[in-house]
Amino acid sequence: MQDLISMLHAVRRPPLLMRAARIGAEDYRRSVHLPRLLGYGVLPRHGAALFKLMEIESDLNGQRLSGDTSYSLIRHVDVLIAMLGEARVLKASQAA
Repeated sequence: MQDLISMLHAVRRPPLLMRAARIGAEDYRRSVHLPRLLGYGVLPRHGAALFKLMEIESDLNGQRLSGDTSYSLIRHVDVLIAMLGEARVLKASQAA
Protein backbone atom coordinates (compact mmCIF):
# COMPACT_ATOMS: atom_id res chain seq x y z
CA MET A 1 0.00 0.00 0.00
CA GLN A 2 2.91 2.34 0.61
CA ASP A 3 3.69 2.19 -3.10
CA LEU A 4 0.25 3.61 -3.85
CA ILE A 5 0.87 6.53 -1.50
CA SER A 6 4.28 7.11 -3.13
CA MET A 7 2.67 7.04 -6.56
CA LEU A 8 0.06 9.53 -5.39
CA HIS A 9 2.74 11.91 -4.10
CA ALA A 10 4.44 11.76 -7.51
CA VAL A 11 1.32 13.05 -9.28
CA ARG A 12 1.86 16.66 -10.38
CA ARG A 13 -1.17 18.61 -11.52
CA PRO A 14 -1.92 22.34 -11.86
CA PRO A 15 -2.22 24.01 -8.45
CA LEU A 16 -5.76 25.25 -9.06
CA LEU A 17 -6.93 21.74 -9.96
CA MET A 18 -5.37 20.28 -6.80
CA ARG A 19 -6.69 23.08 -4.63
CA ALA A 20 -10.24 22.37 -5.82
CA ALA A 21 -9.70 18.66 -5.14
CA ARG A 22 -8.39 19.30 -1.61
CA ILE A 23 -11.40 21.48 -0.80
CA GLY A 24 -13.78 18.86 -2.18
CA ALA A 25 -12.02 16.04 -0.33
CA GLU A 26 -13.16 17.56 2.96
CA ASP A 27 -16.70 16.39 2.13
CA TYR A 28 -15.71 13.08 0.51
CA ARG A 29 -18.04 10.20 1.27
CA ARG A 30 -16.98 6.88 -0.14
CA SER A 31 -20.48 5.41 -0.36
CA VAL A 32 -21.69 8.35 -2.45
CA HIS A 33 -18.69 9.20 -4.64
CA LEU A 34 -17.16 5.85 -5.54
CA PRO A 35 -20.21 4.20 -7.13
CA ARG A 36 -20.59 7.19 -9.43
CA LEU A 37 -16.94 6.94 -10.53
CA LEU A 38 -16.26 3.19 -10.47
CA GLY A 39 -19.70 1.77 -11.14
CA TYR A 40 -22.36 0.43 -8.85
CA GLY A 41 -22.02 -2.79 -6.93
CA VAL A 42 -19.71 -3.88 -4.16
CA LEU A 43 -17.17 -1.17 -3.37
CA PRO A 44 -13.54 -2.26 -3.72
CA ARG A 45 -11.08 -2.07 -0.85
CA HIS A 46 -9.32 1.26 -0.35
CA GLY A 47 -6.09 0.24 -2.10
CA ALA A 48 -7.84 -1.24 -5.11
CA ALA A 49 -10.14 1.77 -5.37
CA LEU A 50 -7.21 4.17 -5.20
CA PHE A 51 -5.34 2.25 -7.91
CA LYS A 52 -8.37 2.30 -10.22
CA LEU A 53 -8.95 5.99 -9.55
CA MET A 54 -5.31 6.72 -10.40
CA GLU A 55 -5.73 4.94 -13.73
CA ILE A 56 -8.86 6.94 -14.53
CA GLU A 57 -7.16 10.18 -13.50
CA SER A 58 -4.14 9.42 -15.68
CA ASP A 59 -6.43 9.01 -18.70
CA LEU A 60 -8.23 12.26 -17.86
CA ASN A 61 -4.94 14.10 -17.51
CA GLY A 62 -3.86 12.80 -20.90
CA GLN A 63 -7.07 14.18 -22.37
CA ARG A 64 -6.44 17.51 -20.65
CA LEU A 65 -2.90 17.78 -21.96
CA SER A 66 -3.81 16.80 -25.51
CA GLY A 67 -6.71 19.26 -25.69
CA ASP A 68 -9.24 16.48 -26.28
CA THR A 69 -12.69 17.98 -26.70
CA SER A 70 -14.25 15.17 -24.66
CA TYR A 71 -12.22 16.20 -21.58
CA SER A 72 -14.39 16.98 -18.56
CA LEU A 73 -12.89 19.24 -15.91
CA ILE A 74 -15.71 18.37 -13.52
CA ARG A 75 -15.07 14.64 -13.84
CA HIS A 76 -11.33 15.23 -13.40
CA VAL A 77 -11.90 17.15 -10.15
CA ASP A 78 -14.36 14.44 -8.97
CA VAL A 79 -11.74 11.74 -9.55
CA LEU A 80 -9.05 13.79 -7.79
CA ILE A 81 -11.38 14.33 -4.83
CA ALA A 82 -11.98 10.58 -4.58
CA MET A 83 -8.24 9.88 -4.88
CA LEU A 84 -7.43 12.24 -2.03
CA GLY A 85 -10.27 10.90 0.10
CA GLU A 86 -9.24 7.27 -0.44
CA ALA A 87 -5.61 8.14 0.27
CA ARG A 88 -6.57 9.75 3.57
CA VAL A 89 -8.54 6.70 4.64
CA LEU A 90 -5.71 4.40 3.54
CA LYS A 91 -3.11 6.40 5.49
CA ALA A 92 -5.35 6.41 8.58
CA SER A 93 -5.81 2.65 8.40
CA GLN A 94 -2.05 2.13 8.10
CA ALA A 95 -1.37 4.37 11.10
CA ALA A 96 -3.80 2.40 13.28
